[in-house]
Amino acid sequence: MTKRVLDVGNCDPDHSSITRLLQQNFAVDVVRVHNQAGAMSELEKSGFDLVLVNRLMDKDGSSGLEIIKAMKTGASAETPVMMITNFPDHQALAVAAGAEPGFGKAALSSSETLSLLTKYLG
Repeated sequence: MTKRVLDVGNCDPDHSSITRLLQQNFAVDVVRVHNQAGAMSELEKSGFDLVLVNRLMDKDGSSGLEIIKAMKTGASAETPVMMITNFPDHQALAVAAGAEPGFGKAALSSSETLSLLTKYLG
């Protein structure tokens, strides 16, 4: 069964790398948006198995943490979300806001990252 992943706020190269990682290891469809409005709209239209939110949005620099907070207080509160960041302090803030432990772009090829993703996509 194909899983659905929402990628929020990643630039073109990072979106490509993340999509490649996901599609090489899991049966997934990846939907991409660039901001909170896009994320909330997609979540209202259909369900996702996992949402990956960049620490800072690629188009306007807005906070991924604020998007996570909005998701976790709305109708999509049960949808698993991870922050994509190489900074442990930002990862901790995301988890405190209700996100699942995520990973950084520097760890895309690590077995730990695949293990985290398998929980939702495997």
